[in-house]
Amino acid sequence: MRHEQSLRADLRTWLAVPALVLALLWAGGAIAQEAAAPVPDKGDTTWVMVSAILVMMMTIPGLALFYGGLVRSRNVLSVLMQVLTVFSVMSILWVVFGYSLAFTGAADATSAGPLTPFIGGLSKAFLAGVTTDSLAETFSTGVFIPELAFVAFQMAFACIAASLIVGATAERMKFPAILCFVVIWFVLSYLPMAHMVWWWGGPSAFDAPSGYLFGHGALDFAGGTVIHINAGIAGLVAAYVAGSRVGYGREPMPPHNLTMTLLGGCLLWVGWFGFNAGSNLEANGLTALAIINTAVATSAGVLAWSFAEWATRGHPSLLGGVSGAIAGLVAVTPAAGFAGPMGAIAIGLLSGLVCMWFVVTMKSRVGIDDSLDVFGIHGVGGIIGAVLTGVFAAPSLGGSGVFDYATGAVGAYDMAGQVGTQTLGVVICIVWSGIVSFAAIHLVRATIGLRVSTTDERQGLDLTTHGESAYN
Repeated sequence: MRHEQSLRADLRTWLAVPALVLALLWAGGAIAQEAAAPVPDKGDTTWVMVSAILVMMMTIPGLALFYGGLVRSRNVLSVLMQVLTVFSVMSILWVVFGYSLAFTGAADATSAGPLTPFIGGLSKAFLAGVTTDSLAETFSTGVFIPELAFVAFQMAFACIAASLIVGATAERMKFPAILCFVVIWFVLSYLPMAHMVWWWGGPSAFDAPSGYLFGHGALDFAGGTVIHINAGIAGLVAAYVAGSRVGYGREPMPPHNLTMTLLGGCLLWVGWFGFNAGSNLEANGLTALAIINTAVATSAGVLAWSFAEWATRGHPSLLGGVSGAIAGLVAVTPAAGFAGPMGAIAIGLLSGLVCMWFVVTMKSRVGIDDSLDVFGIHGVGGIIGAVLTGVFAAPSLGGSGVFDYATGAVGAYDMAGQVGTQTLGVVICIVWSGIVSFAAIHLVRATIGLRVSTTDERQGLDLTTHGESAYN
C-alpha cells in the first residue's frame, strides 16, 4: 500500500514538472510581450503638447490682436469675435470628424480605399478608439507619442488655418456668412489638403498607402501648402466675390492700433516656434534646427521689408517690419526642418522683398480688397517658401535632404526634380482651394448673403453686429 502511494506521489510530481515549465514559458512570453510594447517618450510628448499650446496661442490671442490692430476702431471687436468663434468651431469639428478624415485611410486607419490618396475615412469620427493608451509614431522608427497629443497639435493647426481667412474680408462680411464659408472650406479644402500632404503609414509602414502629394515626395514640414497657400487662396477668392469695402481706394483706412498689431505679431512669432519645431514631433537636433530657422528667417523678413520700404518710400515703418516678420515666418514654414540656417535666411529675405512688392504695388493693380493682406503675405509667402524648399533642402546648400526609410539613410537629392514636385503641390493647392472657395462663397451668397448693409458698414460692425464698442 505504501509503495503504491509512493508511486502515485512520484507520478504527480513528474506530471507537475511539464505544467510548471509551460506556466513559466507562458509567463515569460507575456513578460516579453509586455516589455516589447512601445512606451511613449515623455520628453517628446511634453514638447508636442507644449507646441500645441503655443500654436493655440498664435490664434487666440496672437492672430486676433494682430488683425484687431489693423482694422479701423469701429470694427476691432468684430474681427476679434470672428477669430475667437472660428477657433471654437474648428476645434469642435476637428474632434467630431476632421481628425478622422485627415489622418486615417478611406476604410480605416491602416487599409487603403479608392479615395485614400485624397481623403480619409470616418473610422475615428468622434475620436472613436482614440484613448489615453493610443499611440502615434513620430518620424523615427519605434518612437511614439500619445495619439491624443497628436490630435491636439493638429487641431491647433486646423484652427489657425481657418482663422487666417477672416482677415481678407474684414470690416464688411456678415458674421454668419464668414462662419459658413470657413466651415465649408474646412471640410472640402483643408481636410483633403492635410490628408494629401501629411498622411502616411509612419516610418514603420513607409511603403503603405499615403496621401497623394506625400506619395509624390512633396515636402511641407509645417504647412506651407496645407495652411498658408490654402487659406491665402480662400481669402483672395472670398475678398473678390464679396467686393471692396465702402470707400476703398477713395478714403484712408489706416490701422487703428499698431501697438496691438505688434503685440499680436510677436505672439505669432513666439508661437510659431511650436508651429514649426513642434512639427518634428520629437525633441532632438532637428527640432533645434527648426527653431533656429524660424528665428533667422523671420529676422531676415523683417529687415528685407523694412530696408526695402526705407529705400523706396523713405521710411521703415513698424507696419512694414511686422508684415515682413509674418512673411518670413510663412515662407520658412515648409522648409523649417529641411533647409539649413543660411537657406532659411535666403528664404526670409526673398519672401520679405516679394511680399512687400505684391502688397505695395500689385495689390492696387489687381484691384481686390484683401483687407489685411491674407493672400499678399500668406498666399504669396507660402508659394515662395514651398518652391524654395525644393532648392534649400539640398545637402549641397546646407539642407538635410530627404530621408529614405527603405535604406535608412538620406537619399540622393535631385534639386530640379524636387522643385518640380514642390511646384506640383503648389498648383494642386491653388486649384483645389480656388475651386472649393469659389463654390463655397457663391453658395453662402445665394443663401444668406455676404455683406452687411452700407449703413451698418459705415457705422461699424462692432455696434451693428455685436452691440458693443471697443472704446468708449
